[in-house]
Amino acid sequence: MTHQLLLLPGDGIGPEIIHEAERVIQTLTRTHGLSVELERGLIGGAAYEAEGDPLPERTLALAKAADAVLFGAVGGPQWDTIARDKRPERGLLRIRAGLDLFANLRPATLAPELAEASSLRPELVAGLDIMIVRELTGGIYFGQPREQAADRAYNTMVYSRAEVERIARRAFEIARLRGRRLCSVDKANVLEVSEFWRETVTAVSADYPDVELSHMYVDNAAMQLVRAPKQFDVIVTGNLFGDVLSDIAAMLTGSIGMLPSASLNEQSRGLYEPVHGSAPDIAGQDKANPLATILSLAMLLRYSLGETTMAEAVEAAVGQVLADGLRTADLHQPGTTPVGTAAMGDAVIRALEKTAH
Repeated sequence: MTHQLLLLPGDGIGPEIIHEAERVIQTLTRTHGLSVELERGLIGGAAYEAEGDPLPERTLALAKAADAVLFGAVGGPQWDTIARDKRPERGLLRIRAGLDLFANLRPATLAPELAEASSLRPELVAGLDIMIVRELTGGIYFGQPREQAADRAYNTMVYSRAEVERIARRAFEIARLRGRRLCSVDKANVLEVSEFWRETVTAVSADYPDVELSHMYVDNAAMQLVRAPKQFDVIVTGNLFGDVLSDIAAMLTGSIGMLPSASLNEQSRGLYEPVHGSAPDIAGQDKANPLATILSLAMLLRYSLGETTMAEAVEAAVGQVLADGLRTADLHQPGTTPVGTAAMGDAVIRALEKTAH
C-alpha cells in the first residue's frame, strides 16, 4: 500500500529538521519497504511571504488528502507586528481545526543516556516513558460564552459526552499498545464539568476491561509528575490541564529538542510535529536537533500508517546514536561527541540501515 504524506517545513529551523526526516523516509523506502508519495506545502511565515496567507487553500487541501502530515515549525520575529490573523501561528491553528485534530499525543520519554540532562535526579527519570493524551478542540479554550469587559472577564469550560467519549476511547486504545494503564486527570472535587468527565471516562472503561483505569486530581498529578513520574503509563485529560501537564512532563526529559507529538482526528489521520518551536536564532546554522522530528516521524508511522515495525526501527536508531554518545548542542555534555543537524541525521540513517531486512 502506498501512503500519501505531506511535508510542511514552515519557518526557522523547520526546513532543516524536515529535510533530515525526509532523508529517513527515503532510507525506509530503500531498506525497509516503505511505499510513500510525498507532497510539500507552505505554511506559516513562508506561506504569508509567498501568498499573503499563513495557510493557503492548496496546503489545506493537500493536508485533507494526505494520510498524515509531518510539520516543522512556524514563526519568527519578522512577523510579530503583522495583523494577528496573518501571523504564522494562525496557520497551524487553522490546519488543526480544518483537520479536526481532537487528540493531542505528547510522549515524554528519556533514554538512560540522557538522564543527567533532566532537572530531576537520574534515578527518578532514567527510562521514563509517559504518554499524555490531551483533548485539543474543546474545553475552556473553546467554550462559549466568553467575555472580556472593563471590569471583568470570563471563560466557560464545556465538554459534551461525545467529546469526552472519543478522547477517552483514543486513550484506552493507546494504553492497549503500551502498559495497559490509563490515568484520567480532572478536578472532579471542585468542577461539575470534571465530575461529568470522570463519569464518562469510567463508563467508557467498561469497553476496555483489559486496561486498568485510575483517576487523579490535576493538582496531585502535577505533584506526582515531579515526585515519581515513572508511576504513569498513559494520562488522559482535558485541554487546559493537558496543556499544563504536558509541559511539566516535557521538562522531565531535560531537552525539548527530543520531544515529538501527534494530533489525530477520528480516522487516525494526523499532524505530527516536534514540540520545540522555530528557533530563528539558530536557523540555517546546522545547530538544530532533528531527533524530535525524526521521532515524530516514528509516531506517524505507528499511529497513522500502521507501520509499527518501521516505527520501532526508527526509535531504535535514535536510541543507538544516543548510546554512541552523539549530541547536538542542546544535549552536549562533557564526554560526548558534538554534532550538527546533518551529521545527526547521517548517524540515524546509518543505524537504520543496519536494521534493514
